[in-house]
Amino acid sequence: MRVAVTGTPGTGKTTATSLLDVPVLHLNDLIREAGLWTERDADRDSLVADLEAVREAVGDWSGVAESHLAHHLDADRVVVLRCRPDVLEDRLRDRGASEAKATENAESEALDVILSEAVDRHGPADVYEIDTTERTPAEVAADIEAVIAGDREPSAGDVDFLDYL
Repeated sequence: MRVAVTGTPGTGKTTATSLLDVPVLHLNDLIREAGLWTERDADRDSLVADLEAVREAVGDWSGVAESHLAHHLDADRVVVLRCRPDVLEDRLRDRGASEAKATENAESEALDVILSEAVDRHGPADVYEIDTTERTPAEVAADIEAVIAGDREPSAGDVDFLDYL
């Protein structure tokens, strides 16, 4: 089973997946450590990943892949972690993101950017949304485990944050 756990930065991917009892591939670490990027985006203080190189480096994987880019991998199921944009913006600021970066990510969350990409690539039958806004990491991890076990129904489109805009 290949499960991609994705979502806007700050939604809780790394924290929740650290509680899972399955192998977890942290794509952002791989991208940095293996040099799987094409340029540094100074305005966003981030690396631009070479997705083809990432797919090639990952190869025939199994378990859980975690990153805001994980939905770009071939996967059997895709979990999209969501967070109310105002809470997300605060989380990002608390961990040192610039005002512009925190606002940009909050707006992307409100507009369902990662969810839309995941549904476009994998179809709604393989995408599961989890709202992390008022949930503990252990509760989110339990929901991810339910997706892995097949005990949760697909739910693309259940979370709506458009009122943030």
